[in-house]
Amino acid sequence: MDIIIYISMAGMTIVFIYGVMLYNSLVDIKHSVSQAWSNIDILLKQRHDELPKLVETCKQYMGFEQETLKQVIAARSQVATARESGNIGALGAAESSLRIGLGNLFAVAEDYPELKASEKFQHLQARITGLENSIADRREFYNEAVKIYNVRIEQFPDIIVAHWFKFKSRDLLEFSEADKQDVNIGKLFG
Repeated sequence: MDIIIYISMAGMTIVFIYGVMLYNSLVDIKHSVSQAWSNIDILLKQRHDELPKLVETCKQYMGFEQETLKQVIAARSQVATARESGNIGALGAAESSLRIGLGNLFAVAEDYPELKASEKFQHLQARITGLENSIADRREFYNEAVKIYNVRIEQFPDIIVAHWFKFKSRDLLEFSEADKQDVNIGKLFG
């Protein structure tokens, strides 16, 4: 009888230790997702700070497309609101609008040689383009971390621990199909 008690206690101890290991693993993955998001958030803030400088530089050149500037300013505001609220779905849509607006802005800038030749404009264009590339890279890391996390909380036996401790799935940061397409230059100048 004593051997059965010892075997039962050893079995419960093994299950408990395994459960703790699963929990700790899920916590580690959850924090990886948070860290990946933080890296994107930093870049979004940096770009947010650069956009008004770009808009002001463009405004200095008479006749520059005001509608294009308004589109960029409105999209910037949408990105900031979505970022601050942590709404990943809204952020993806707002990012798409901003990327389209920036693409349009840079395309329209081609029609203004003085603007295009401006050292300040060139610097800001390069800085924003660099930030865009970094955001795209970090988005891949974030989405990969989210995928790993979401898969783990749905797999057995992790799902049991995830359910007990209320681990919730996270959303991928996705951009619209329109954002993935090239800017239609003919439409801008037609």
